[in-house]
Amino acid sequence: MDKPQLTKIISVIAIGVVLGGLILAWDKTAPPTTADTTSKTPILKNTNNAQFEFNAGPKGGKLFTTDGFSVEVTIFEKGVPPQFRLYLYENGKPLPPAAAKVAITLSRLGGPVQLFKFTPEADYLLGDQVVEEPHSFEVAIVAEQNGKTVRWGYSQVEARVEMPDEMLKSIGVEILVAGPATIKPTLKLPGEIVFNPDSIVQVVPRLSGVVVAVNREPGQHVQKGEVLAVIESQILADLRSQFFAAQRRLVLARTTYEREKQLWEEKISAKQDYLAAQLVLNEAEIVSDLTSEKLRALGVQPTTNLQAGNLTRYEIRAPISGLIIARAVALGTVLKEDVTIFTVADISTVWTAITVYPKDLSVVKVGQKTSVKATAFDVEGEGVVTYVTTLIGGQTRTATARVILDNKDGRWHPGMFVTAELVAEEIEVPVAVSAEAIQTLRDWTVVFGRYGNYFEARPLGLGRSDGKMVEVLKGFSAGEQYATGNSFAIKADLGKAGVSFDH
Repeated sequence: MDKPQLTKIISVIAIGVVLGGLILAWDKTAPPTTADTTSKTPILKNTNNAQFEFNAGPKGGKLFTTDGFSVEVTIFEKGVPPQFRLYLYENGKPLPPAAAKVAITLSRLGGPVQLFKFTPEADYLLGDQVVEEPHSFEVAIVAEQNGKTVRWGYSQVEARVEMPDEMLKSIGVEILVAGPATIKPTLKLPGEIVFNPDSIVQVVPRLSGVVVAVNREPGQHVQKGEVLAVIESQILADLRSQFFAAQRRLVLARTTYEREKQLWEEKISAKQDYLAAQLVLNEAEIVSDLTSEKLRALGVQPTTNLQAGNLTRYEIRAPISGLIIARAVALGTVLKEDVTIFTVADISTVWTAITVYPKDLSVVKVGQKTSVKATAFDVEGEGVVTYVTTLIGGQTRTATARVILDNKDGRWHPGMFVTAELVAEEIEVPVAVSAEAIQTLRDWTVVFGRYGNYFEARPLGLGRSDGKMVEVLKGFSAGEQYATGNSFAIKADLGKAGVSFDH
């Protein structure tokens, strides 16, 4: 780099430093300006009685003029983030952007002073920063041209409304302070209530026969042991006959054994007769036990009190308490012993089959707390994920997670569609605001910051949320106050006041 170039660079830096110092010094001595609305030409006043007049410039901006030298201030935002563009004039004629050095400071409610420096670009001076929304601020302009320094200023108000404490109480607006928070993000996934397959029982007759009575219908609740249907079975009649015959032989064998035992003890008969009677008794007991167990295996209680007409009657009873979800039997049907005639499900617990999309598989874990809400009813429950499939369905391209829900009160009905909210890991964030405070204004997502008696919209960049608190990535700082509760009333008041958003 040669010496002339170095000298020019040092001169530019020195001028920038001097302009910045002048701006800050002027800004400290001149408090926020206010618009004089009594004149057709806008006039900005401050406490040292300085007046700054501006008209509309050729580019549609604010045109400030002193001794023939003019600066037109515009905020350009077509296709780019909002930026200051300044145009220079001498006696109404355009000047090249390098003809003067200009700096601008912005003062916002509750924010630090922001210094803008400018560089030549085409036929204008371009600011080095984005002019953040809302465009509500006090502006101080310092320009140096031909060794002379001029100053102007103006005030611009946007998305601001005044509300004293008494009004806030009357409309239900609460004031909170932004700061650190613990965000518990939730993942919402669709699901369906299904039967617990481990509690579904298929009822089979276990005997062939003809149906003579059907006592229950699908959808009815039954208790364990209730009679579902009655059949007449010849096989059962044969088994009961065998049981009766075995019982009679057992009685006879026991009587013979007792008599032979007494005769042998009295030495009237031989021991051989006694032992033979004992063997017959043992055989009779075995046959009796065998026929009894055959009946018990069919769910029939062995008894000798049946009349001849009841030998074929077989009552099919509910094996568990639950809900009848299917029936495949009718009067007069001839049944085989292995056909399913009823299906009974225990619904004291049900499963939630949650649809998990591939992108969410890394989030859903076994043991994860889950809140389940019915989509069509006011029913809620909680559980944990007990299982996640490792395979993705070929047609649905989704996996399934399972949550077991207690259903002793019968609130959950299989087939009911639900939404499952799975709680992810807790996240500490440096700045967060209440989700109730978030409002939409223009195309912004905002909160209304409080500054004295004023509320002003603050567009936010938002991050993660758990429905209660929302992470703030930009636009608001920890320690700032904001409106929540009925904050919509502030937005409504802006609309009533006819607040303009024109720049």
